[in-house]
Amino acid sequence: MSVTARQVKNKRTAEGGSTGRVGTVYDVFLRYKTADGYKAYGKRGFLTKKEALDHEAEMRMKLSNPGFEPIKAVEAKQTLKEYLDEWVEIHGKANLRPSTYASYKSHIKNHIVPYIGNVPLKKVTPAMIDNMLQQLSAKGLSTSTCRYAQRILGVAFEAARKYRYIETNPARDILTKFGKDAKTPDPYTVEQMQHLMALGAGNEWEMIFVLSGLYGLRRNEVLGLRWDNVDLKNKRFSVCEQLPFRIPPGTTMIHEMAPTKSQDRVLPITEVTLPFFFKQQQLQARQKELAQLSGQPYYDNNLVISRADGSPMRAERVTNSFAQFLRHQNMPHIRFHDLRHSAATNMHELTGDFYSVGEILGHTLKGIGLSLGISTNIADVTARYVDVRLDRKKTVLETYHNAMFPHEAEKIAAQRMKEKDRDER
Repeated sequence: MSVTARQVKNKRTAEGGSTGRVGTVYDVFLRYKTADGYKAYGKRGFLTKKEALDHEAEMRMKLSNPGFEPIKAVEAKQTLKEYLDEWVEIHGKANLRPSTYASYKSHIKNHIVPYIGNVPLKKVTPAMIDNMLQQLSAKGLSTSTCRYAQRILGVAFEAARKYRYIETNPARDILTKFGKDAKTPDPYTVEQMQHLMALGAGNEWEMIFVLSGLYGLRRNEVLGLRWDNVDLKNKRFSVCEQLPFRIPPGTTMIHEMAPTKSQDRVLPITEVTLPFFFKQQQLQARQKELAQLSGQPYYDNNLVISRADGSPMRAERVTNSFAQFLRHQNMPHIRFHDLRHSAATNMHELTGDFYSVGEILGHTLKGIGLSLGISTNIADVTARYVDVRLDRKKTVLETYHNAMFPHEAEKIAAQRMKEKDRDER
């Protein structure tokens, strides 16, 4: 008989919990023929006879295929925690960005292991995952957090399936449906950005708001921009590096920056924002001079955004301080990253130039050929589009920046007219 009944003192539930009662479970044992002779396959602990018979029928069909190999027995007793700890180290360090790797480890530790970490890898069921997600939700965690935990399990179990540690991916068969999470904050309008710039005038936020809210730089791109990549003479700067992920507290010198997602991103400095760059340069020169006069150390990292002693700002501190700044100023709540969304939305609404806005933000050119009818060859599209994109980016940025600072824009336009009249005479 391939299916046998067995009495156990402590029968478990479908979710893997203990009932504390005596019960009957069913084991499956099969012998199958291979090119090397007969081999044995077994799986124990089915809660019902029907489950055992269904598994027996499934395995008879699979084992009749000469190319099929049963799951490795060496992984039979490995718990989910043991597997995830090993998987995230091997998979994470090789395939994930440092921030994503840290996020995976945190979610595994806090939102997965406490609930199903002690269950053997091969015995994790969709019902257990559904129960875990329900507990996370009942705990008050957001839908996005629950969905992220399920996503991590889905990727991890898929790797286990490919390694033949398990037969199927239980995370794909869950019944939990994720609805929409809390609404993402609306980006700031031009008027709200003007008010924010006014609140940041003359303090440490001013240049940060220029780079994030007017140019759409990401947080670590803002904090990692160095003067070496700013060309004030030709009025442009390159976004080619960013602050490394999670610099330790007390760091004073950054010897190596992290690469950005878009390596060839060059942005024009408009006439309206040029004074902000000069003002920031003069402020830092004064801070350096005063530090030297007082005998205090100055850590010259050549950063556009830095602390008063030249050391880098920590990204987490900027995010937290930004939330407090908005709260104290009675401004509508947005995340720091929403400053980038605000820049993108305002530029697009003012110009309708979707492609140039994407270039300013560092998005890909993929698909531009088909959309513009230029070519189906992306290399050709890039070559032809790059020739005009700096001018187009300048036009889009000037439109947005002039709307932000209309009085300064009028002064600049009037000055240009005077210079033009003088040249014509």
